[in-house]
Amino acid sequence: MSASVDSAASESSDASGKKSSGDKVVAMLGNPNVGKTSMFNRLTNLLAKTSNFPGTTIDRRVGRVELNDRQSISLVDLPGVYTLGASSPEEKVARDFVLGENEEVPDALLVVVDATNLQRTLFVAREALQQGRPTIVAVNFIESARRRGLEIDLNTLGRKLGCPVVGVSARTGEGFDRLKSQLAILLAGPALPLLISSGSPECPPTPAENVLTVLTDDESCGSCRVCPYADGHQWASALARESIRDGSVVSDETADRVDYFLTNRFIGPVVFAAVMVLAFSLVFWFAQVPMEWMDSGFGMLASFVSGLLPEGDFQSLVVDGIIGGVGGVMVFLPQIVILFFMLALLEDSGYLARAVVVVDRWMRRVGLPGQAFVPLLAAHACAIPAIMATKVIENRRDRLAAIMVIPLMTCSARLPVYAIVAAMLFPGSPLWAAILFASAYLLGMVAAFVVAFLLKMTLLPGEASHLILDLPPYRTPSLRNALRYAYERGWMFLRDAGTVILVISIAIWALSTYPKLSDERFEEQMASRSVAVDQIDEEELDGLRAAAEQEHAIIGRLGRVVAPVFEPIGFDWKISVGVMTSFAAREVVVSTLSILYGLGPEPEDESTLKDRLMSATYPDGTKVFTTATCVSLLVFFVLAMQCLPTQAVTKKETGSWKWAAFQFGYMTLLAYGAAFVAYHAVSAFT
Repeated sequence: MSASVDSAASESSDASGKKSSGDKVVAMLGNPNVGKTSMFNRLTNLLAKTSNFPGTTIDRRVGRVELNDRQSISLVDLPGVYTLGASSPEEKVARDFVLGENEEVPDALLVVVDATNLQRTLFVAREALQQGRPTIVAVNFIESARRRGLEIDLNTLGRKLGCPVVGVSARTGEGFDRLKSQLAILLAGPALPLLISSGSPECPPTPAENVLTVLTDDESCGSCRVCPYADGHQWASALARESIRDGSVVSDETADRVDYFLTNRFIGPVVFAAVMVLAFSLVFWFAQVPMEWMDSGFGMLASFVSGLLPEGDFQSLVVDGIIGGVGGVMVFLPQIVILFFMLALLEDSGYLARAVVVVDRWMRRVGLPGQAFVPLLAAHACAIPAIMATKVIENRRDRLAAIMVIPLMTCSARLPVYAIVAAMLFPGSPLWAAILFASAYLLGMVAAFVVAFLLKMTLLPGEASHLILDLPPYRTPSLRNALRYAYERGWMFLRDAGTVILVISIAIWALSTYPKLSDERFEEQMASRSVAVDQIDEEELDGLRAAAEQEHAIIGRLGRVVAPVFEPIGFDWKISVGVMTSFAAREVVVSTLSILYGLGPEPEDESTLKDRLMSATYPDGTKVFTTATCVSLLVFFVLAMQCLPTQAVTKKETGSWKWAAFQFGYMTLLAYGAAFVAYHAVSAFT
């Protein structure tokens, strides 16, 4: 997750997490789903920056925390781990940082545990204490524990651990002042070694309660009596019982009953589909007004700039090339931000982990490992970090299978294409537009499963490995974190996509403008078509002139070359050019269409891109964007590989261009074939 960089944060720590300006470094450690990110955001006031750990693609966040008027620290948020045994890349990164393998040893450790599940999350606290560094334990979700009837005896827990223990709530801010003061006291004292007996890290930890385990009998670790990790889990369970006043851990029967329905093999998929449709409906409903504002804003900006600049190529470059191209994509920013806001709420509530259970049943049948779900989920933001995240999959066969299908997931760059197609097919109907959106996501997932199954039967035979997944408790989502996540994703889209869109928009404008069409050449073309120039009105003449100039320019000549290839799936030469340019970045197709259909005589009213596309016609007067063409365009962009950087990452992670070429080839054929079927099927019914 990206984060904004504030001057205060940059003065206190660099991207590696090393000390600067005299600040001490505190490493933040804990299991996944214990609220580490929420605590980090609250402690740093969201002023942090993101970088990779040395030699890895795993993100770390570094921020400055003001403990008091005289003391501040650099806080490093380590990946969520279940153990420091280093059996996964995340565990190795966390262990190496705690031990100072690649850089200086942190001055202290802040271990976060879950008050509602002490018996599981205390295991990492035990391993952290064994490192001999000053350590403080933050018991998060203390308010959730109270609602469940759990009274945590923090004094007993601290006495048994031999370190300060503070109850906190990352959601409400409870206990954070005390946590800061205890950190200041801890860092002021000497580092005393804390010795607790431990087991060997040779055997993976035995999953505790609330961990879903899918293992066959011959694949299990064996009896807890022979597993070196059993001692640690028994210790954690015993300590949890001693630290709870009534001496027992209360089970949440309500959550168990809800899980029974949400993870049911029949009811679960129906609930998942309903949740997605509802989320997308809210996206369209909430985004309508800000999109209209942004669309009007870019239109007013274009009119204002047109009035300031004299007519000519420079005015056309600024208005049609830059404002038209960039604005054509940026108007979809509200939908992107709101979509990620909704996904953040679903993840924070604990529902997405249940969705993993539902999807895993299907994934394993088609040959995808359960560990691939997280990269597949991350691919809905961007395929590049998702492919890098497959490092957590140890089996090479499983990893290759995941890499090959990850680009079929709908990334944020595809959303502008989906949005403009939905707006043309279902104007003023958020529900049907949401169903179309959900169908596009579903098509990508189904295609990924089909391809994975075919790979399992051919190039990558074998069974996928099993899933071990932590099911977090249900919680009230944090609006603060969801807003922050949506902001970060929106900023990433503006920063990364905006630069590419600007460069390509200028290039498309130049290719659409030059070489110029002379008056004599235009008159010859009209004469060859038997068009009497002196007998048509000025508006029609301007339209004919604009079309002739585009066809005469470089982009028009290129379009005529590739048009026969895309004509069977309903694309005209302008859409074909958009497809070609989108191989640099998927979202560029919208800016390309905005420029190609925007160049020409100005309309009498302030028409939007959707209006321009819906009114576009062939020379014989038939519509370009028919229902069949819109569906074909949507299907093509759901399935096509149109991101060259993704290809480069595939080559890097697989170690061969062979797999990257195979990925590009099968996705292109799949997209073209599916678009062909969709176009002709819809044409037959319409």
